[in-house]
Amino acid sequence: MEPQALQRSSLPKLQINRLRMHDIRQAFADGWRDFRTYPSFGLFFGAIYAFGGIFIAVMLTSYHLPWMIIPVAIGFPLIGPFVAVGLYEISRRHQQGESINWKAVLAEVFRQRERQLSWMAFVVLFIFWIWIYQIRLLMALFLGFRIPATLDAFAQVVLTTPEGLLFLAIGTIVGAVLATILFSAIVIAMPLLLDHDVDFVTAMLTSMRTVIENPVPMLTFGLFVAGLAIIALVPLFLGLLVVLPVAGHATWHLYRRAITAT
Repeated sequence: MEPQALQRSSLPKLQINRLRMHDIRQAFADGWRDFRTYPSFGLFFGAIYAFGGIFIAVMLTSYHLPWMIIPVAIGFPLIGPFVAVGLYEISRRHQQGESINWKAVLAEVFRQRERQLSWMAFVVLFIFWIWIYQIRLLMALFLGFRIPATLDAFAQVVLTTPEGLLFLAIGTIVGAVLATILFSAIVIAMPLLLDHDVDFVTAMLTSMRTVIENPVPMLTFGLFVAGLAIIALVPLFLGLLVVLPVAGHATWHLYRRAITAT
């Protein structure tokens, strides 16, 4: 059995470290370095995410649901950590001095189907669907049957009517709460599950404790990633080609600074 396999099969004792804003800046710097060092890998995983977003937008338009593009686009980054698993593996191998090649990285990504990471998919998708359905509920409550058939008309109703502005305000608050809960549950859990064979409940609780014990730096990291992701959505999701891999690598380095496993 390989040394790394032995390491992952053990049950580690997890210690949460105190983080400072310097750690956040350094995590992004290390993430940018990893992207520049292995750009083909980053662009590959970023392309999966970007073209997935384009496909969803096209499908919503073809089914005459263009008004769903905005909430889906905002919620779409919530599933980013699953695409980023390959990026975590690249950063892990770089830190460990292991060889980095397509076969090894993709094999590790596919291996996650047999591990606890697959259970995290249910958690993320469940919260994503809560986000979508609460948007539909709020639209029904505030806009009733006046939901426009085009994206331009929807934006005009939301931004120029009292009902639309109230819908936008409450939807933003509810979305921020859901996003904070999900971010707290997965930001550390995802790379931890890749790095060690712990159960997904332990990983989620460790992630939440990390955010609770380091609220300012962790939430700053989340807000910065969310802001970059939203900006990256504007040019037809293509900005995610760079933003997603940098954020993925940065998340790995943040995890390594936040958690010490013994």
